[in-house]
Amino acid sequence: MPTGIIIDTLAVAIGGVLGAVVGHKLTDEFKTQISLIFGICSMGMGISSIVLMENMPAVIFSIVIGTGIGLAIHLGNLINKSAIGMQQGISKVFKNNKSSLSEEDFTDTLVTIIVLFCASGTGIYGSMVAGMSGDHTIMISKSILDLFTAAIFACSLGLVVSTVAIPQFIIFFLLFICAKSILPLTTPTMVNDFKACGGFLMLATGFRMVKLKMFPIADMIPAMVIVMPISWLWVNYIMPLV
Repeated sequence: MPTGIIIDTLAVAIGGVLGAVVGHKLTDEFKTQISLIFGICSMGMGISSIVLMENMPAVIFSIVIGTGIGLAIHLGNLINKSAIGMQQGISKVFKNNKSSLSEEDFTDTLVTIIVLFCASGTGIYGSMVAGMSGDHTIMISKSILDLFTAAIFACSLGLVVSTVAIPQFIIFFLLFICAKSILPLTTPTMVNDFKACGGFLMLATGFRMVKLKMFPIADMIPAMVIVMPISWLWVNYIMPLV
């Protein structure tokens, strides 16, 4: 039973609804300042994962190559189009769902939360751990931050934030199902490098949340796919030659 994933998904959905309903009662200053806090929390979570890194060259190589792949296949643009489609779809159902942001800011912000909710190292790893061992602690902890993050972002984006819970559940549930066949093939070193790679994405996400630097985090996602194989190759074939 994917208990942790269900809780995290509900947290995003409920947070999105609460933010859209009562968000107008919050001042712009409050929403701006609390968003900075969420940004620094994301950075802190990222840093806490990065320090677990065991093979820096392998992780850095994975991020560079993975981001190159994302840019080459225009993954960021594909997610942008999906984000705009989500907004158009929700607007047809909720006629009063208006955003005060410009179209560019709206898309940038929505892409940020899609990656934050659906592609964070914490969520991916937590789903795999839950599927393999039945330990839902990681996902439940993530849901606490996601609840409030979704509520604050929904103040500006509206109910579309709640719809992010749908792809989030699909991605994490698939990982949950596949975990029993994936995790036995890994080693503690590979897992730590995987978490460190996710930490870099979380750190970049934090920078986007505080609007300091708009890193291409959507294009960085392929790094999460290739980091464990590269970590394994580094340990077993490259390190012995050094």
